Amino acid sequence: MQQVTIYRETGRYAGWPANYGIWSWDNEIVVGFTVGYHKSDAGFHRRDRDKPFTAMQARSADGGETWTVSETPCRIPGTGTLSADEHVQDKHRNQDESTFSNAHSVNLEHPDFAMMCSRSGLKAGAKSWFYTSTDRCHSWDGPFQLPMFGYTGIAARTDYLITDADECLLFLTASKSDGGEGLIFCAQTTDGGKSFSLLSQIGPEPDGFAIMPASVRLSDTRVLVAVRCRGKSKQSNRDWEQLNNWIDLYASDDNGETWHYMNQPVENTGRGGNPPTLTRLLDGRLCLTYGYRDAPHRICAKLSSDDGRSWGEEIVLRDNGGDHDIGYPRTVQRPDGVIVTVYYFDEEPDGERFIEATLWQP
Repeated sequence: MQQVTIYRETGRYAGWPANYGIWSWDNEIVVGFTVGYHKSDAGFHRRDRDKPFTAMQARSADGGETWTVSETPCRIPGTGTLSADEHVQDKHRNQDESTFSNAHSVNLEHPDFAMMCSRSGLKAGAKSWFYTSTDRCHSWDGPFQLPMFGYTGIAARTDYLITDADECLLFLTASKSDGGEGLIFCAQTTDGGKSFSLLSQIGPEPDGFAIMPASVRLSDTRVLVAVRCRGKSKQSNRDWEQLNNWIDLYASDDNGETWHYMNQPVENTGRGGNPPTLTRLLDGRLCLTYGYRDAPHRICAKLSSDDGRSWGEEIVLRDNGGDHDIGYPRTVQRPDGVIVTVYYFDEEPDGERFIEATLWQP
C-alpha cells in the first residue's frame, strides 16, 4: 500500500471528503474537502469555530500519485460556508437565497460531467443546493437550490447515480419528524437537473439516525445504498443509552422506487461513527471503505464477491490514527486496477488534520 499526502499544513484543519465528493476520468481524479484552522481546546473536532472554512479541491493527473490543491471554483450563497456551517460561528453562516441561480437542464452523460451537493446544516431548517460542471470540475455552475421534498430540513452531501442524459438519482439526508438528523431518501430528476422530486424514502425513520447514503448501481434496475447509522444496533445488546454506530445496506430492484434491508456490512464504526462509500470494481466486486473511530483508529475496507450479500474480512488501509477524528472516505479505481481511497486523518490528538490517499490493490 502507498500513502500519499494530498494536503497538510501546520495549524490548519482539513476534513470530510465525504461531504463534497470525488470524481474521476481514467487517471484524472478530483476530490473535494474543506480547510479551517486548528484549535487545541475545541473538543472532538479541534477546529477554530471563530474562523471561516474554505472549500478546496485537489486534482491528480496521474492516478493519485501527485496532487495540486486550489480553492473550489464555485459561488457560495451569501457569505456562508460550503457544507461546514456546523463548524463555524453564526457570523460565518449567512445564507442569501437571492444568490441562488435558476436551475437549467444539462446533459448528465456529458463525458466531463460532475455534480456536487452542499448544505447549510444538519437538522430542521437546513437547506441544500447543488452545482454542476461539464469541464471536469475546473468550473462549477450554480448554486441551484434543492427543494425541501416535504421534509423540514435537507442535509445534502454528494451522492448520485446517472441513468441517462436527462435522468439521475440523488441520495440525500433529511431531518426526522422531531427535527433531528436524520433519515435518508432518494430524489430524482428527469429533466437534466432542472427540477428534482421525491422518489422514495429508504428504510423507516430511525430512533437514532440514518445519514450519509453511499450508492452503487449493479444493473439498470438494481441499486445498493450503504448508510451510516447510529442507535441500538440490530446486532447489539447494548442499552439504548450506549449508542452504537454501524453501517447498513439497502437494495432496490426497481431503480430506487422501493427498498429493502439487506445486511449490516460493518457492525461497529467506533465512537461517533463514520460514513461508508461504495465502489463497483472493474472485476465486478464491491468495495466498501470507511473510517473506524475506536482505538486503534484506522481507515478500513471490505470486499464483496456476491453483490453485497456477504462481505470479507476487514482490510486495514491506514492505521496509527491519533484519535477518532478521522475518516469520511471516498474511493475510485484507476484503469490499471489500483484503488485510490481519500480521507482525512491525524497522527496525534493535537496535531493538524490532513487529507491523505491510500493507493492499494484489492
